[in-house]
Amino acid sequence: MPSYRKDLKMEVKVIGAGLAGSEAAYQLAKRGIKVKLYEQKGIRRHDAFKTDDFAELICSNSLRSDDINNAVGLLKEEMRTLDSLIMSAADKNRVEAGSSLAVDRVGFSKYITEIIENNPNIEVIRESVEDIDTNTPTIIAAGPLCDGVLSKKINELCGKDYLYFYDAISPIVTKESIDFSSAYYKSRYEDDKPGDYINCPLTKEEFEVFHKEVVNAKKIDVHDMDSEVYFEGCMPFEEMARRGYKTLLFGPMKPVGLEHNGVKPFAVVQLRKDNVIDTLYNIVGFQTHLTFPEQKRVLSLIPALKNLEIVRYGVMHRNTYINSPKVLNNMYQMIKYPNIFVAGQISGVEGYVESAASGLYSALCMAQYLGGEVKHQLSRSTMMGAMANYISNPSIDKLVPMNANFGIFESDYSGPKNGKKEYYVSHSLQEVKAYNEKVNV
Repeated sequence: MPSYRKDLKMEVKVIGAGLAGSEAAYQLAKRGIKVKLYEQKGIRRHDAFKTDDFAELICSNSLRSDDINNAVGLLKEEMRTLDSLIMSAADKNRVEAGSSLAVDRVGFSKYITEIIENNPNIEVIRESVEDIDTNTPTIIAAGPLCDGVLSKKINELCGKDYLYFYDAISPIVTKESIDFSSAYYKSRYEDDKPGDYINCPLTKEEFEVFHKEVVNAKKIDVHDMDSEVYFEGCMPFEEMARRGYKTLLFGPMKPVGLEHNGVKPFAVVQLRKDNVIDTLYNIVGFQTHLTFPEQKRVLSLIPALKNLEIVRYGVMHRNTYINSPKVLNNMYQMIKYPNIFVAGQISGVEGYVESAASGLYSALCMAQYLGGEVKHQLSRSTMMGAMANYISNPSIDKLVPMNANFGIFESDYSGPKNGKKEYYVSHSLQEVKAYNEKVNV
Protein backbone atom coordinates (compact mmCIF):
# COMPACT_ATOMS: atom_id res chain seq x y z
CA MET A 1 0.00 0.00 0.00
CA PRO A 2 1.51 3.40 -0.98
CA SER A 3 2.38 5.64 1.97
CA TYR A 4 0.47 8.88 2.57
CA ARG A 5 1.79 11.89 0.68
CA LYS A 6 1.98 14.87 3.02
CA ASP A 7 1.37 17.35 0.18
CA LEU A 8 -2.12 15.98 -0.46
CA LYS A 9 -4.98 18.01 1.00
CA MET A 10 -7.94 16.34 2.69
CA GLU A 11 -10.10 16.92 -0.34
CA VAL A 12 -11.32 14.48 -2.95
CA LYS A 13 -12.56 15.00 -6.47
CA VAL A 14 -15.48 12.72 -7.36
CA ILE A 15 -16.35 12.51 -11.04
CA GLY A 16 -19.99 11.63 -11.64
CA ALA A 17 -23.08 11.86 -9.43
CA GLY A 18 -24.65 8.54 -10.30
CA LEU A 19 -25.25 5.79 -7.78
CA ALA A 20 -21.56 5.17 -7.08
CA GLY A 21 -20.48 8.82 -7.15
CA SER A 22 -23.32 10.03 -4.93
CA GLU A 23 -22.63 7.27 -2.42
CA ALA A 24 -18.88 7.95 -2.45
CA ALA A 25 -19.35 11.71 -1.99
CA TYR A 26 -21.73 11.13 0.94
CA GLN A 27 -19.41 8.68 2.69
CA LEU A 28 -16.39 10.97 2.35
CA ALA A 29 -18.31 14.09 3.42
CA LYS A 30 -19.67 12.46 6.59
CA ARG A 31 -16.05 11.80 7.58
CA GLY A 32 -15.18 15.47 7.32
CA ILE A 33 -13.46 15.20 3.95
CA LYS A 34 -14.22 17.99 1.51
CA VAL A 35 -15.62 16.75 -1.79
CA LYS A 36 -15.80 18.40 -5.18
CA LEU A 37 -18.51 16.45 -6.97
CA TYR A 38 -18.47 16.94 -10.73
CA GLU A 39 -21.64 16.21 -12.68
CA GLN A 40 -22.26 17.27 -16.26
CA LYS A 41 -26.04 17.04 -16.01
CA GLY A 42 -27.39 20.54 -16.22
CA ILE A 43 -24.80 21.28 -18.90
CA ARG A 44 -25.40 18.27 -21.10
CA ARG A 45 -26.73 14.77 -20.58
CA HIS A 46 -26.89 11.46 -22.41
CA ASP A 47 -30.14 10.66 -24.23
CA ALA A 48 -30.76 7.77 -21.82
CA PHE A 49 -31.24 10.25 -18.93
CA LYS A 50 -34.48 12.18 -18.43
CA THR A 51 -33.71 14.54 -15.51
CA ASP A 52 -30.82 16.50 -14.01
CA ASP A 53 -31.15 14.75 -10.64
CA PHE A 54 -28.40 12.54 -9.23
CA ALA A 55 -28.40 8.71 -9.15
CA GLU A 56 -31.03 8.48 -11.88
CA LEU A 57 -32.20 4.93 -12.57
CA ILE A 58 -32.24 4.19 -16.29
CA CYS A 59 -32.96 0.52 -17.00
CA SER A 60 -35.37 -0.49 -14.25
CA ASN A 61 -36.72 0.75 -10.95
CA SER A 62 -35.94 -2.55 -9.24
CA LEU A 63 -32.97 -3.11 -6.95
CA ARG A 64 -33.78 -6.82 -7.12
CA SER A 65 -34.36 -9.21 -4.22
CA ASP A 66 -34.58 -7.93 -0.66
CA ASP A 67 -34.28 -11.45 0.78
CA ILE A 68 -31.24 -11.40 3.04
CA ASN A 69 -30.40 -15.00 2.06
CA ASN A 70 -30.08 -13.86 -1.55
CA ALA A 71 -26.68 -12.49 -2.60
CA VAL A 72 -27.91 -9.04 -3.57
CA GLY A 73 -30.21 -8.99 -0.52
CA LEU A 74 -27.19 -9.58 1.68
CA LEU A 75 -25.27 -6.87 -0.15
CA LYS A 76 -28.08 -4.41 0.60
CA GLU A 77 -28.00 -5.30 4.29
CA GLU A 78 -24.22 -4.82 4.38
CA MET A 79 -24.75 -1.38 2.86
CA ARG A 80 -27.46 -0.49 5.36
CA THR A 81 -25.05 -1.45 8.15
CA LEU A 82 -22.55 1.03 6.69
CA ASP A 83 -25.14 3.85 6.51
CA SER A 84 -25.58 3.79 2.74
CA LEU A 85 -27.23 6.87 1.25
CA ILE A 86 -28.51 4.81 -1.68
CA MET A 87 -30.18 2.25 0.57
CA SER A 88 -31.72 4.99 2.70
CA ALA A 89 -33.18 6.57 -0.45
CA ALA A 90 -34.46 3.20 -1.66
CA ASP A 91 -36.10 2.31 1.63
CA LYS A 92 -37.82 5.71 1.84
CA ASN A 93 -39.10 5.52 -1.75
CA ARG A 94 -40.11 1.86 -1.89
CA VAL A 95 -43.02 0.69 -4.04
CA GLU A 96 -44.71 -2.71 -3.84
CA ALA A 97 -42.84 -5.42 -5.75
CA GLY A 98 -43.26 -8.64 -3.80
CA SER A 99 -39.95 -9.76 -2.31
CA SER A 100 -38.01 -7.34 -4.50
CA LEU A 101 -36.98 -3.81 -3.55
CA ALA A 102 -38.38 -1.49 -6.20
CA VAL A 103 -38.53 2.29 -5.92
CA ASP A 104 -40.32 5.34 -7.20
CA ARG A 105 -37.42 6.39 -9.41
CA VAL A 106 -38.29 10.11 -9.37
CA GLY A 107 -38.59 10.31 -5.58
CA PHE A 108 -35.47 8.16 -5.18
CA SER A 109 -33.28 10.50 -7.26
CA LYS A 110 -34.73 13.68 -5.75
CA TYR A 111 -34.03 12.42 -2.23
CA ILE A 112 -30.38 11.72 -3.06
CA THR A 113 -29.96 15.04 -4.88
CA GLU A 114 -31.30 17.02 -1.93
CA ILE A 115 -29.05 15.23 0.57
CA ILE A 116 -25.97 15.82 -1.59
CA GLU A 117 -26.71 19.44 -2.48
CA ASN A 118 -27.38 20.37 1.15
CA ASN A 119 -24.22 18.77 2.54
CA PRO A 120 -21.76 21.53 3.58
CA ASN A 121 -18.76 19.30 2.83
CA ILE A 122 -19.82 18.71 -0.78
CA GLU A 123 -19.38 21.27 -3.53
CA VAL A 124 -21.41 20.30 -6.59
CA ILE A 125 -19.81 21.48 -9.82
CA ARG A 126 -22.03 21.19 -12.88
CA GLU A 127 -19.53 20.80 -15.67
CA SER A 128 -17.87 18.17 -17.82
CA VAL A 129 -14.50 16.87 -16.67
CA GLU A 130 -11.92 16.72 -19.44
CA ASP A 131 -8.77 15.86 -17.52
CA ILE A 132 -7.69 13.68 -14.61
CA ASP A 133 -4.81 14.87 -12.44
CA THR A 134 -3.09 11.75 -11.13
CA ASN A 135 -1.65 13.78 -8.23
CA THR A 136 -5.14 14.67 -6.95
CA PRO A 137 -7.14 12.14 -4.89
CA THR A 138 -9.97 11.26 -7.25
CA ILE A 139 -12.79 8.76 -7.48
CA ILE A 140 -13.85 8.19 -11.07
CA ALA A 141 -17.52 7.24 -11.00
CA ALA A 142 -18.35 8.56 -14.43
CA GLY A 143 -20.81 5.77 -15.11
CA PRO A 144 -21.18 3.24 -17.91
CA LEU A 145 -22.32 5.93 -20.38
CA CYS A 146 -19.04 7.80 -20.11
CA ASP A 147 -17.96 9.26 -23.44
CA GLY A 148 -16.13 12.16 -25.05
CA VAL A 149 -12.90 13.66 -23.77
CA LEU A 150 -13.20 12.05 -20.32
CA SER A 151 -13.58 8.61 -21.88
CA LYS A 152 -10.42 9.17 -23.89
CA LYS A 153 -8.55 10.28 -20.76
CA ILE A 154 -9.62 7.15 -18.87
CA ASN A 155 -8.55 5.14 -21.87
CA GLU A 156 -5.10 6.73 -21.65
CA LEU A 157 -4.82 5.73 -17.98
CA CYS A 158 -6.01 2.17 -18.62
CA GLY A 159 -4.45 1.61 -22.03
CA LYS A 160 -5.71 -1.27 -24.11
CA ASP A 161 -7.64 -2.69 -21.14
CA TYR A 162 -10.54 -0.27 -21.68
CA LEU A 163 -13.62 -2.24 -22.76
CA TYR A 164 -17.35 -1.89 -23.40
CA PHE A 165 -20.57 -3.79 -23.90
CA TYR A 166 -24.06 -2.87 -25.09
CA ASP A 167 -26.97 -2.52 -22.69
CA ALA A 168 -30.70 -1.98 -23.18
CA ILE A 169 -33.67 -0.70 -21.13
CA SER A 170 -37.34 -1.69 -20.89
CA PRO A 171 -40.39 0.35 -21.94
CA ILE A 172 -42.68 1.94 -19.36
CA VAL A 173 -46.46 1.94 -19.94
CA THR A 174 -49.45 3.63 -18.30
CA LYS A 175 -51.56 1.52 -15.98
CA GLU A 176 -54.79 2.88 -17.45
CA SER A 177 -53.88 1.46 -20.87
CA ILE A 178 -53.68 -2.12 -19.52
CA ASP A 179 -56.67 -4.33 -20.29
CA PHE A 180 -57.56 -5.97 -16.98
CA SER A 181 -60.08 -8.25 -18.62
CA SER A 182 -56.96 -10.20 -19.63
CA ALA A 183 -54.47 -9.21 -16.92
CA TYR A 184 -54.34 -10.15 -13.23
CA TYR A 185 -52.28 -9.37 -10.13
CA LYS A 186 -49.99 -12.08 -8.79
CA SER A 187 -46.42 -12.58 -7.54
CA ARG A 188 -44.79 -15.93 -8.21
CA TYR A 189 -45.87 -18.74 -5.86
CA GLU A 190 -47.96 -16.43 -3.61
CA ASP A 191 -51.12 -18.52 -3.98
CA ASP A 192 -53.12 -16.80 -1.25
CA LYS A 193 -52.20 -13.22 -2.11
CA PRO A 194 -53.08 -11.02 -5.09
CA GLY A 195 -49.40 -10.07 -5.51
CA ASP A 196 -47.69 -6.90 -6.66
CA TYR A 197 -47.09 -7.70 -10.34
CA ILE A 198 -49.57 -7.27 -13.17
CA ASN A 199 -49.46 -10.43 -15.26
CA CYS A 200 -50.36 -10.49 -18.96
CA PRO A 201 -50.94 -14.11 -20.08
CA LEU A 202 -50.67 -15.53 -23.60
CA THR A 203 -51.96 -18.79 -25.05
CA LYS A 204 -49.68 -20.97 -27.14
CA GLU A 205 -51.19 -19.58 -30.34
CA GLU A 206 -50.80 -15.97 -29.14
CA PHE A 207 -47.20 -16.59 -28.12
CA GLU A 208 -46.35 -18.13 -31.51
CA VAL A 209 -47.63 -15.03 -33.31
CA PHE A 210 -45.80 -12.77 -30.87
CA HIS A 211 -42.53 -14.69 -31.17
CA LYS A 212 -42.60 -14.64 -34.96
CA GLU A 213 -43.20 -10.89 -35.09
CA VAL A 214 -40.49 -10.15 -32.51
CA VAL A 215 -37.89 -12.19 -34.41
CA ASN A 216 -38.63 -10.26 -37.60
CA ALA A 217 -39.04 -6.83 -36.01
CA LYS A 218 -36.80 -3.96 -37.06
CA LYS A 219 -33.99 -2.90 -34.72
CA ILE A 220 -32.51 0.55 -34.24
CA ASP A 221 -29.17 0.87 -36.00
CA VAL A 222 -26.30 0.89 -33.53
CA HIS A 223 -22.76 1.88 -34.43
CA ASP A 224 -20.24 -0.97 -34.37
CA MET A 225 -23.01 -3.55 -34.63
CA ASP A 226 -20.53 -6.14 -35.80
CA SER A 227 -18.81 -5.92 -32.42
CA GLU A 228 -21.89 -5.94 -30.17
CA VAL A 229 -21.30 -7.52 -26.77
CA TYR A 230 -24.35 -7.95 -24.52
CA PHE A 231 -24.33 -8.43 -20.77
CA GLU A 232 -26.44 -11.59 -20.31
CA GLY A 233 -28.43 -10.06 -17.45
CA CYS A 234 -29.63 -7.25 -19.72
CA MET A 235 -30.14 -9.10 -23.00
CA PRO A 236 -32.68 -7.39 -25.33
CA PHE A 237 -35.81 -9.52 -25.47
CA GLU A 238 -35.70 -9.66 -29.26
CA GLU A 239 -32.18 -11.14 -29.07
CA MET A 240 -33.47 -13.77 -26.65
CA ALA A 241 -36.28 -14.58 -29.09
CA ARG A 242 -33.77 -15.01 -31.92
CA ARG A 243 -31.85 -17.56 -29.86
CA GLY A 244 -34.76 -19.98 -30.00
CA TYR A 245 -38.51 -20.49 -29.67
CA LYS A 246 -38.32 -21.43 -25.97
CA THR A 247 -35.74 -18.89 -24.80
CA LEU A 248 -38.30 -16.27 -23.74
CA LEU A 249 -40.34 -19.00 -22.02
CA PHE A 250 -37.38 -19.71 -19.75
CA GLY A 251 -36.67 -15.98 -19.37
CA PRO A 252 -38.95 -12.96 -18.92
CA MET A 253 -42.07 -14.80 -20.19
CA LYS A 254 -41.71 -17.79 -17.87
CA PRO A 255 -45.19 -18.82 -16.61
CA VAL A 256 -44.02 -20.87 -13.63
CA GLY A 257 -45.76 -19.93 -10.37
CA LEU A 258 -48.21 -17.61 -12.14
CA GLU A 259 -51.30 -19.81 -12.40
CA HIS A 260 -54.59 -17.92 -12.25
CA ASN A 261 -57.99 -19.39 -11.42
CA GLY A 262 -56.45 -22.84 -11.68
CA VAL A 263 -55.08 -22.23 -15.17
CA LYS A 264 -51.41 -22.11 -16.06
CA PRO A 265 -50.80 -19.77 -19.02
CA PHE A 266 -48.44 -20.79 -21.81
CA ALA A 267 -46.46 -17.55 -21.44
CA VAL A 268 -46.69 -14.47 -19.20
CA VAL A 269 -45.42 -10.91 -19.45
CA GLN A 270 -45.03 -9.27 -16.04
CA LEU A 271 -45.37 -5.56 -15.28
CA ARG A 272 -43.87 -3.96 -12.17
CA LYS A 273 -44.99 -0.71 -10.55
CA ASP A 274 -42.68 2.16 -11.43
CA ASN A 275 -43.98 4.99 -9.21
CA VAL A 276 -45.62 5.44 -5.81
CA ILE A 277 -48.89 6.86 -7.18
CA ASP A 278 -49.38 3.64 -9.16
CA THR A 279 -49.84 5.09 -12.64
CA LEU A 280 -46.78 3.71 -14.45
CA TYR A 281 -45.50 0.15 -14.93
CA ASN A 282 -42.35 -1.17 -16.57
CA ILE A 283 -42.31 -4.37 -18.59
CA VAL A 284 -40.08 -6.72 -16.60
CA GLY A 285 -37.15 -8.16 -18.55
CA PHE A 286 -38.19 -6.52 -21.82
CA GLN A 287 -35.16 -4.32 -22.36
CA THR A 288 -34.95 -3.68 -26.08
CA HIS A 289 -33.45 -1.81 -28.98
CA LEU A 290 -36.29 -2.29 -31.43
CA THR A 291 -37.39 0.86 -33.25
CA PHE A 292 -40.08 2.80 -31.40
CA PRO A 293 -42.88 1.93 -33.90
CA GLU A 294 -41.89 -1.75 -33.70
CA GLN A 295 -41.96 -1.71 -29.91
CA LYS A 296 -45.50 -0.37 -30.03
CA ARG A 297 -46.54 -2.88 -32.69
CA VAL A 298 -45.16 -6.11 -31.22
CA LEU A 299 -46.01 -5.33 -27.58
CA SER A 300 -49.59 -4.59 -28.66
CA LEU A 301 -49.81 -8.26 -29.71
CA ILE A 302 -49.94 -9.15 -26.01
CA PRO A 303 -53.71 -9.30 -25.31
CA ALA A 304 -53.61 -7.27 -22.09
CA LEU A 305 -51.46 -4.64 -23.82
CA LYS A 306 -53.45 -4.32 -27.02
CA ASN A 307 -54.18 -0.65 -26.19
CA LEU A 308 -50.91 0.08 -24.43
CA GLU A 309 -49.60 3.61 -24.04
CA ILE A 310 -45.81 3.76 -23.86
CA VAL A 311 -44.47 6.77 -21.93
CA ARG A 312 -40.83 5.75 -22.21
CA TYR A 313 -39.60 3.52 -24.99
CA GLY A 314 -36.81 1.03 -24.54
CA VAL A 315 -33.50 2.25 -25.92
CA MET A 316 -30.06 0.84 -26.59
CA HIS A 317 -26.87 2.38 -25.22
CA ARG A 318 -23.22 1.48 -24.91
CA ASN A 319 -21.96 0.78 -21.41
CA THR A 320 -18.26 1.33 -20.82
CA TYR A 321 -16.12 -0.46 -18.27
CA ILE A 322 -12.45 -1.16 -17.67
CA ASN A 323 -10.70 -4.51 -17.55
CA SER A 324 -10.16 -3.95 -13.85
CA PRO A 325 -8.04 -7.06 -13.00
CA LYS A 326 -5.25 -5.43 -15.00
CA VAL A 327 -5.89 -1.93 -13.66
CA LEU A 328 -7.30 -1.98 -10.09
CA ASN A 329 -6.48 -3.55 -6.73
CA ASN A 330 -9.12 -4.88 -4.34
CA MET A 331 -9.87 -1.39 -2.98
CA TYR A 332 -10.96 -0.04 -6.40
CA GLN A 333 -7.64 1.81 -6.48
CA MET A 334 -5.61 2.09 -9.67
CA ILE A 335 -2.39 0.09 -9.37
CA LYS A 336 -0.36 2.49 -11.51
CA TYR A 337 -1.93 5.69 -10.15
CA PRO A 338 -2.68 5.18 -6.42
CA ASN A 339 -4.42 8.54 -5.99
CA ILE A 340 -7.10 7.42 -8.44
CA PHE A 341 -9.95 5.12 -7.45
CA VAL A 342 -12.61 3.84 -9.88
CA ALA A 343 -16.17 2.98 -8.80
CA GLY A 344 -19.51 2.07 -10.32
CA GLN A 345 -20.22 0.00 -13.41
CA ILE A 346 -17.17 1.42 -15.16
CA SER A 347 -15.10 -0.53 -12.60
CA GLY A 348 -16.53 -3.83 -13.82
CA VAL A 349 -19.30 -4.46 -11.29
CA GLU A 350 -22.78 -5.01 -12.71
CA GLY A 351 -26.09 -3.73 -11.34
CA TYR A 352 -27.53 -0.77 -9.45
CA VAL A 353 -26.81 -2.12 -5.97
CA GLU A 354 -23.36 -3.37 -6.91
CA SER A 355 -22.46 0.02 -8.38
CA ALA A 356 -23.57 1.87 -5.26
CA ALA A 357 -21.70 -0.64 -3.07
CA SER A 358 -18.48 -0.08 -5.02
CA GLY A 359 -18.86 3.67 -4.49
CA LEU A 360 -19.35 3.13 -0.78
CA TYR A 361 -16.39 0.79 -0.34
CA SER A 362 -14.03 2.82 -2.54
CA ALA A 363 -14.83 5.90 -0.45
CA LEU A 364 -14.09 4.08 2.81
CA CYS A 365 -10.77 2.93 1.36
CA MET A 366 -10.00 6.42 0.03
CA ALA A 367 -10.71 7.94 3.45
CA GLN A 368 -8.21 5.56 5.05
CA TYR A 369 -5.70 6.18 2.27
CA LEU A 370 -5.84 9.92 2.93
CA GLY A 371 -5.20 9.17 6.59
CA GLY A 372 -1.97 7.42 5.75
CA GLU A 373 -2.76 3.72 5.41
CA VAL A 374 -5.66 1.43 4.55
CA LYS A 375 -5.66 -0.64 7.74
CA HIS A 376 -9.13 -2.12 7.46
CA GLN A 377 -10.57 -4.02 4.51
CA LEU A 378 -13.50 -6.36 3.99
CA SER A 379 -12.72 -9.98 3.20
CA ARG A 380 -14.23 -12.29 0.59
CA SER A 381 -16.48 -13.57 3.36
CA THR A 382 -18.59 -10.44 2.81
CA MET A 383 -20.41 -9.69 -0.41
CA MET A 384 -18.88 -6.26 -0.69
CA GLY A 385 -15.38 -7.61 -0.16
CA ALA A 386 -15.98 -10.53 -2.51
CA MET A 387 -17.02 -8.14 -5.28
CA ALA A 388 -13.92 -6.00 -4.82
CA ASN A 389 -11.73 -9.08 -4.96
CA TYR A 390 -13.52 -10.51 -8.00
CA ILE A 391 -13.07 -7.42 -10.19
CA SER A 392 -9.40 -7.18 -9.21
CA ASN A 393 -8.46 -10.86 -9.45
CA PRO A 394 -5.17 -10.86 -11.44
CA SER A 395 -5.80 -14.41 -12.65
CA ILE A 396 -8.73 -13.16 -14.76
CA ASP A 397 -7.51 -12.35 -18.25
CA LYS A 398 -10.56 -10.45 -19.40
CA LEU A 399 -13.26 -9.35 -16.98
CA VAL A 400 -16.91 -10.25 -17.51
CA PRO A 401 -19.20 -7.93 -15.48
CA MET A 402 -21.06 -9.91 -12.85
CA ASN A 403 -23.88 -9.30 -10.38
CA ALA A 404 -23.42 -10.11 -6.69
CA ASN A 405 -23.49 -13.88 -6.20
CA PHE A 406 -22.36 -16.45 -3.67
CA GLY A 407 -20.08 -18.06 -6.26
CA ILE A 408 -17.42 -15.42 -5.59
CA PHE A 409 -17.77 -15.79 -1.82
CA GLU A 410 -15.08 -17.36 0.36
CA SER A 411 -16.06 -19.26 3.49
CA ASP A 412 -14.83 -21.98 5.83
CA TYR A 413 -18.32 -23.46 6.10
CA SER A 414 -18.38 -27.26 6.10
CA GLY A 415 -21.89 -28.03 7.37
CA PRO A 416 -25.02 -29.25 5.55
CA LYS A 417 -25.90 -27.59 2.26
CA ASN A 418 -29.22 -26.23 3.47
CA GLY A 419 -27.50 -24.17 6.16
CA LYS A 420 -24.81 -22.64 3.96
CA LYS A 421 -26.47 -19.34 3.04
CA GLU A 422 -27.59 -18.65 6.60
CA TYR A 423 -23.98 -19.15 7.69
CA TYR A 424 -22.74 -16.83 4.95
CA VAL A 425 -25.18 -14.13 6.02
CA SER A 426 -24.48 -14.40 9.73
CA HIS A 427 -20.69 -14.27 9.40
CA SER A 428 -20.77 -11.59 6.71
CA LEU A 429 -22.88 -9.20 8.79
CA GLN A 430 -20.73 -9.85 11.87
CA GLU A 431 -17.64 -8.84 9.89
CA VAL A 432 -19.31 -5.78 8.36
CA LYS A 433 -20.53 -4.59 11.76
CA ALA A 434 -17.02 -4.94 13.19
CA TYR A 435 -15.58 -3.15 10.15
CA ASN A 436 -18.12 -0.36 10.57
CA GLU A 437 -16.98 0.27 14.14
CA LYS A 438 -13.41 0.70 12.88
CA VAL A 439 -14.07 3.03 9.95
CA ASN A 440 -17.18 4.88 11.15
CA VAL A 441 -17.21 8.40 12.54
